[in-house]
Amino acid sequence: MRGGIGRPPWESTPMLGRGEETRRLAALIAAGRRGEGGALVLRGEAGIGKSALLRHAEYMASGFRVMRASGAEFEMELPYAALHQLCAPVLEHLGALPVRHRGALEVAFGLDTGTPDPFLVGIATLGLLAEAAGDRPLLCAIDDAQWLDQASARALAFLARRVGAEEMVVLAATRPLDGPSDLDGLPGLTVAGLSEDDARALLAAEVRAPLDERVRDRVLAEARGNPLALLELPRGVGLTGMAGGFVPPDAAPLTGRIERGYQARLEQLPEPARQLLTVAAAEPTGDPALLWRAAEILGLDASAAGPAQATSLVEFGARVRFPHPLARSAVYRAADPEQRRAAHRALAAATDPDTDPDRLAWHRALAAAGPDADVAAELQRSAARAWARGGVAAAAAFLERSAALSIDAESRVERGLDAAHAKFDAGAFDVASDLLTGIQTGPLTELHLARIDLLRGRLSFVLHRGGETPTTHVLRAARRFAAVDPARSRACYLDAIEMGVLIGGGLRDIATAAREALPPAPHHSTDTVLDATVALILNSDGRSALRSVVADVHAPVWSRHPSLGMLLATELWDFDAMIGLASHTVTTGRETGSFHALPIGLAMLGAASAHAGDFATAMGMITEGETVADVTGAAPLVYPRVHLAALRGRRDEATQLFAEVLAADQRMTLSVHWANAVVHNGLGDYRTAFESARQAIVDDDLGLTGLALAELVEAAVRCDEPETAAEALDSLTERTRAAATPWGLGVECCARALVTGDEDAYRQAIDRLDGSRTAVQRARAHLLYGEWLRREGRRRDARDHLRTAHESLSSIGSEAFAARAAGELRATGERAQARAPHSYDRLTMQEVHIAQLVATGATTKDVAARLFLSPRTIDAHLRNIFRKLDITSRRELRNLPELQDRPR
Repeated sequence: MRGGIGRPPWESTPMLGRGEETRRLAALIAAGRRGEGGALVLRGEAGIGKSALLRHAEYMASGFRVMRASGAEFEMELPYAALHQLCAPVLEHLGALPVRHRGALEVAFGLDTGTPDPFLVGIATLGLLAEAAGDRPLLCAIDDAQWLDQASARALAFLARRVGAEEMVVLAATRPLDGPSDLDGLPGLTVAGLSEDDARALLAAEVRAPLDERVRDRVLAEARGNPLALLELPRGVGLTGMAGGFVPPDAAPLTGRIERGYQARLEQLPEPARQLLTVAAAEPTGDPALLWRAAEILGLDASAAGPAQATSLVEFGARVRFPHPLARSAVYRAADPEQRRAAHRALAAATDPDTDPDRLAWHRALAAAGPDADVAAELQRSAARAWARGGVAAAAAFLERSAALSIDAESRVERGLDAAHAKFDAGAFDVASDLLTGIQTGPLTELHLARIDLLRGRLSFVLHRGGETPTTHVLRAARRFAAVDPARSRACYLDAIEMGVLIGGGLRDIATAAREALPPAPHHSTDTVLDATVALILNSDGRSALRSVVADVHAPVWSRHPSLGMLLATELWDFDAMIGLASHTVTTGRETGSFHALPIGLAMLGAASAHAGDFATAMGMITEGETVADVTGAAPLVYPRVHLAALRGRRDEATQLFAEVLAADQRMTLSVHWANAVVHNGLGDYRTAFESARQAIVDDDLGLTGLALAELVEAAVRCDEPETAAEALDSLTERTRAAATPWGLGVECCARALVTGDEDAYRQAIDRLDGSRTAVQRARAHLLYGEWLRREGRRRDARDHLRTAHESLSSIGSEAFAARAAGELRATGERAQARAPHSYDRLTMQEVHIAQLVATGATTKDVAARLFLSPRTIDAHLRNIFRKLDITSRRELRNLPELQDRPR
């Protein structure tokens, strides 16, 4: 074959009309040879030549080991099917991987039982392929990526983003998709149609018979530069029809016309050959042994293969292959429903129930002509297996089909609800919503309705749309659960409170509803937190009951509600609980491989570390959290970046970040208002800080309101707004006195000193905060006292505190407040000592994290596993770190105190 379709690898002439594409591929392959690997996604319509470009890349990659995989339309429900296909030739290298990485792949590929760690599958794949590339570079060619199963797509996207320091190239070909894809963030190249001249040349090269000029023009016009269409449209009507110019008009989409061209060839075949092709089209793995077992069950023999292969619709060899996915779909669609069901029945009978029970179940499902209780139950078992292997999308597909095949209404509703929840967990939110709509037409119990309301609330929370708020749905679910499952009802009320805190506003209404509906509470941490939080929101005495459970960072309630725990610890001014809960959540997430807990814990620890003045650790936690989000496909939590930016005090960086955060998520408005107040108090722009702090306290929400009140007091005093300052102080005092912690009481003393000018209050603030780990706030207390002393004319006393503040804030990297302290020192007649730039100022946030881990003794492999990168990538980063810091060894990293991992 030639031109845009492709050519055998021994041909070395350039591809017709693909100069730019082949240059891009050649550059990528050359970089891979140098150990500067990369990835490229070829995007274009069916037949445009993507597969031909993959084959051409294989030809150019002489000396590379080529590994291939392709998505299959009928295997999108089977987790890790495509990844297994890619890795199967190199599984002998599994033994070289760390035990946990090897185990993750063995479970994912069905070689062992258990649940694969979704974080480890991607890095284990990278490790496996890096081992395979040890003696020569590696090219991974992935065709029909639009049909990758979700688990494989996520792992392959992870792999593709991390080959920059490897002798490895990842190429994928995909059709444009309507929705988001795991491959969206990768470098891409759109493959367009051939130019008219190139299209004419291809048509002339492939169709040797004389063509009427009008017929040629018609074919060129209809093909629109699509190489496959240029070859298949003439075959579809035959040379006789083309020569006479009797091509019937056809307004169908181009892919439909190409399929009909394939079907025209199919119609020429005898029935046994057509039946054999139908079985081949229904069996996406291309396993010839399985195909011939199924053919034998249908009474077909090898004589049917000759006519089928003669049409060029299929190739029977080491694998059973169709020339193009459209050929497979054309064959499958051409068969009538009973022929397709017969093919799937035969394939089910030919499939080994022990080694491949899920594919067997799926074939049985496609063979069913109507509801079938046995098949529905089998699919439900397959869903459980898929879920255990980390295939949430597969579990959802099995459950959806199981619901459709269920005979009794109760099973149909239960499985439909399970499918909807699974679709939600898989990120298919619109599908989950559609399933709920369908379920609501059936007979529903109060328990069913409660589950529907709960999922509606979660969908509304994620999608930011819907006529009712997320908490309205969840509260309705809580009321429905009350009669049938009181414990779950109470859990829903706590869910609603957490949602209310996170989206802002409406907390009093939620708390009122919870208080009015609550049954007597058993002694359990969840119930304690619910009752006390309700009391706290409604201005009753809930803090005393909360203090002990918040301090118990191992309480079971926090495993489900870690974010609420962090907010309540902030509300109670319990910094030890903040750090402890964050660290425990990170540890739990690491040990269990929970892609829910780990990013939340990392975000919490990032924010808490920023307040502790440990900016390097904050950067590390933020980087690692964003890495986990990248691995899982989730949106990263941005609030720790907001906290770090606020306390670091770089105006331009903070302003840009805050604008980006608000543009992406309006629910971050309160956090941004608080952060903006901190930045501008540091800069001495008190009017801006005043306005921002006032907006941050409007809803009186848990957590940030207390912090914002402290900022409001400082800004109001500086703006000569005494009434506002006094009111804010009263509200702050109510919170801090009830909490009675060094952090809270120290902040209150600072605010009181600002309002009253009482020197004892300044001293008490410093004494209180000396017992707290909030280093930034402690340094700010010295700054405020030094400023007051200077204004009182006591310059010598002022210098001591201003010098302490400047040294501390500079050491931390809190630039705005440090500059403010330096200015105050100059006003006393003393010049502040300039400090050398921080090491982390010269590094990216990822490099900071790597440097910090290495400085504490972690090996390259340890760091690679922690950050889901390859050891070669870590070594490449270390070379950059050494160059930027002008050092030559890991030992020198350990001598940089700001990169030391501080006790938490």
